[in-house]
Amino acid sequence: MIKRLGERDLNTKFGTFREVLYYDGKKEAIAIVMGNVADGVDVLCRVHSHCIGAHVFASIECDCREQMEAAQGIIQQAGRGVIIWLDQEGKGNGHLALLQSIPYKAEFGQASAYEKAGFQADARDYRPAVEILRDLGVKSIVLLANDTGKAEELRRIGLSVVQVQKLDLA
Repeated sequence: MIKRLGERDLNTKFGTFREVLYYDGKKEAIAIVMGNVADGVDVLCRVHSHCIGAHVFASIECDCREQMEAAQGIIQQAGRGVIIWLDQEGKGNGHLALLQSIPYKAEFGQASAYEKAGFQADARDYRPAVEILRDLGVKSIVLLANDTGKAEELRRIGLSVVQVQKLDLA
């Protein structure tokens, strides 16, 4: 069960979002919200996993930072949406898995590289995101993602994903 811990206004280069901090008993998660999403219908939403390389070290080995910025830009233009930040480094396997998968990444791709290194291809858990969206009053989303598997998993958990909108990273 997710619990709301606190909130504040967060000024970004994409405008002001409402930052809402959640805790599920193990990990924190953050929702940044622009505009009124409480009516709950067809809300633009990005479910984003933590990526220390891209977001902290400005790594060019992945496009996580660009995906986050593209989602913020789309939400800014629409004036309404939610981004949920989940602490799920390395597709939920952790940073060690990311480090140990690197020798396999070029040949096998990231998901298979995790398996070659002895981890799950994708260990992410989207239940906290669904609980956060419910807490915010969101009933259906337009998912901002380039991974259709994420939409399938969110639907499996019980969230209405009406559309997947690809992020233009050009």
